[in-house]
Amino acid sequence: MRHLLFAAAAVAAPAIAMAQTAPIVGDWYGTLNAGGNGLPLVFHIKADGSAAVDSPAQNAMGLVATASFADGRARVTLTAIPASFEGVLSADGKTLDGKWSQGGAQLPLALGRTPSAVQAVAAPIRPQTPKPPFPYRAEEVSYLNPVSGMKLAGTLTLPQGEGPFPVALLITGSGVQDRDETIYGHKSFLVLADALTRRGVAVLRVDDRGAGGSQAGDLMAATTADYATDVEAGVAFLRGRKDIDPGRVGLIGHSEGGLIAPMVAARDTKIAFIVLMAGTGVPGGDVLKTQIHDITLASGAPAEKAQQQAKAIAAANAIILEEPDTAKARPRIITALLDGGVPSRAAAEAQVTLLTSPWYRAFLTLDPAASLSQVRVPVLAVNGEKDTQVSAKQNLPAIKAALTQSRDVTVVALPGLNHLFQTATTGAPSEYGQIEETLAPTALDLIVNWTAGRAKTR
Repeated sequence: MRHLLFAAAAVAAPAIAMAQTAPIVGDWYGTLNAGGNGLPLVFHIKADGSAAVDSPAQNAMGLVATASFADGRARVTLTAIPASFEGVLSADGKTLDGKWSQGGAQLPLALGRTPSAVQAVAAPIRPQTPKPPFPYRAEEVSYLNPVSGMKLAGTLTLPQGEGPFPVALLITGSGVQDRDETIYGHKSFLVLADALTRRGVAVLRVDDRGAGGSQAGDLMAATTADYATDVEAGVAFLRGRKDIDPGRVGLIGHSEGGLIAPMVAARDTKIAFIVLMAGTGVPGGDVLKTQIHDITLASGAPAEKAQQQAKAIAAANAIILEEPDTAKARPRIITALLDGGVPSRAAAEAQVTLLTSPWYRAFLTLDPAASLSQVRVPVLAVNGEKDTQVSAKQNLPAIKAALTQSRDVTVVALPGLNHLFQTATTGAPSEYGQIEETLAPTALDLIVNWTAGRAKTR
C-alpha cells in the first residue's frame, strides 16, 4: 500500500527548455540513504527537459520524469512514481547538492557526473532468498490483458509431475512492483512462491504494469479497478493451461493486492480461495488517515504531530472529493498539507500529483466491504500487529464482518510483524531495509499451510 509520497511543472517550448536545462544535461549519479541502506540512483537528463531516473537496486529503470534549471537550481520531478529532487549546481558544473522529497519527508542527496559518485554499497543480507537448484520447474510466461491490450510478463513455478496442479496467483501491493515484489532487496513473493511450490501448489507471480517485462501504459491514469483486470487476465491464462486445474485457481494479494483479490473473487465464482496479506477492510480515506498517523508516530514524532498530519491528510482528502477540478483543488490542498506540517512548499506541491491522480481519487472512496460481502470461497486474512501502513486493528475486524457469505474464514493478527510481515521493532517503513528477515516464519508457515490445505480440493 502506498504511503504518501508529487508534481510536474508545465513544459515550456522546446527551444526555451533546451536553454534552461543545458547546464544539467547528461547523466548524474548518487546514493540515497533510505531506511539505513544506500540506494543508488541514476538521473538521465535531456536537453528538451525530459528525464528518466533509475533505481537499480529496486529493479526500477527508466522512470519517467521532467527536468528544469533556474537560478542555479536543478529540479527533477518523477511522474509515474511521485518523487522529486532539487539541488544546487556547483560552480564547475560537476555536482548537484540537494534533497530528495518523498512521502512528505526530505533526504539529502548529492549527485555527480560519473558512476564513481555512487557510494559503494554492500549487498543487503537476505538469507531467505531462495537459491538454486530448485525441486520444481520455473517457466517464463506472458499474456495479454484483453481489456487494456497490454502484455503482462511473469514466472510460473510448477511442482514436478504432469499435473494438473492447484495454483496461486500472487498480487502485489500498490506502486510499480516487480514479480518478486522486491523492496530493499527483499523478494517476498519469490520466498512465498518457493515455499508454496515445494508444497505442491503452482504459483504465478507477475510484473506490474511498467515493471520488468510488462508493458506500462498510462500509469498515472490507472486505478485499482484497472489492476483487477490484470489479475483476471492472469486467471484466464492459467485456466487455459493443461497443467493447471481450472477449478483450483486461488489468489494471494498483499496490501492493495489484498483489496484486488476480493474484487476479482466477487465477480468470478470459480476462484477457489483467497489470501489477504495486510488487505484493507475500510474505505481508502480511512486507511490513509490512520496510515499517516501511525507512520508518523512510529517514526518517533510526538502524538500531537501524528494527529496534526492525520488531520491534514483528512482535510486534503475532503478537498479532493469536493473539487474534481485539479487546478482549483491544487492550491487548497497545498495549504492543507503545509498546515499539517509538510516541511516545505516544494514538498507539498510534489504530493499534489499523487493526491489528485485517478488512482488516489478512486481509492479514497473504494469500500472493500462491497466485494468482500460477495465472496463465498475460503478466505485467510492476516496482518501484522505492528503494521503502520494497513492497521490490523482497523482493518481485520472490518474484513471479518464483511465476509458474510463465506463459511470458511480465518482472521489472524500476528504479534510483532510489520506491513511486510517482518519481525519489527516499531513497524515504521524506515525499518524495512534494515531487517534481514524477508518473511517471518510464523507468517510464512501460516499462509503456506492454509493455502496448501485449501488448494487440495475445491
